Amino acid sequence: MAIRISPEVRAAMAEIARKTGALGGKTSAKNMTAAERSERAKKASLAAAKKRTADRLERERAAKKRK
Repeated sequence: MAIRISPEVRAAMAEIARKTGALGGKTSAKNMTAAERSERAKKASLAAAKKRTADRLERERAAKKRK
């Protein structure tokens, strides 16, 4: 059984989530040591590089198919 939420309540909940969500990263970074922050940044950097590589390879495959 689904619970119906009014549009006004849904909008208010979304606004609260936006405000508190933006603070999450800053707060967690403040509570971490320098080594933990560095480890997290390296993990994020590797994930971004992996995604860029996958996107580039997909574009190259698509270009080969067009030829």
